[in-house]
Amino acid sequence: MKIYTKKGDKGTTGLFGGKRVSKDDVRVECMGTLDEVNSTIGLLRVKLGDTHEWQPNLHKIQKDMMDMMSHLARPSDAKKINTNPMPVDGPEFCESWIDELEGAMTHPSDYFILPGGNEISALCHMIRTQMRRGERRLVSLINTDEVNETIPAYINRMSDLFFTLARAEMDKAGVAEEKWQLFLYKKFKKAEAVPGSEPTPGNETTAVSEPTAISGLNAENNPAPQS
Repeated sequence: MKIYTKKGDKGTTGLFGGKRVSKDDVRVECMGTLDEVNSTIGLLRVKLGDTHEWQPNLHKIQKDMMDMMSHLARPSDAKKINTNPMPVDGPEFCESWIDELEGAMTHPSDYFILPGGNEISALCHMIRTQMRRGERRLVSLINTDEVNETIPAYINRMSDLFFTLARAEMDKAGVAEEKWQLFLYKKFKKAEAVPGSEPTPGNETTAVSEPTAISGLNAENNPAPQS
């Protein structure tokens, strides 16, 4: 069987079940962005090497991404049934790994940090931001059709995971984090500890649980914990 079919030469592609849509359709855009994420995770795995301790979990994530993309390719009104598994354990899997990573680190996550550090950490941040873009495309799709609730929850949690992986890599390598600003809730805690004190005017950051703009940036695109 040849890899090329020529059916997409005029800018359309087939969905699960046979329906054809424009290649810039919101569903195709969502799947394409998540495919980009999965490819970058593949690059991360190559950079890590075959024996790295993250390999089994990253392999699971890549397989789960493929399964989720197959489900996203199926419109809710398609008659054909998708028999690929739905990774319902994904959100909890991410939370468990995040807790394990944070428990092994020498200092907590209190600050917005500048992406970078070393090559592996920077790649994790690239995946994190690509994942957030995929999440935004996913929300656009959810606004037009039904999507299994596991998928947005898993995608949301994976962004948190790759932020934590970036920090874990830097911690293990002994690379200092370049800090930007203290998380807002941390500022409030410090202020509460000192009667009459308040966060310094002009230096406040946005509450980390909401995607509010921060100095022209979006909280969902910054390395803060997400709800």
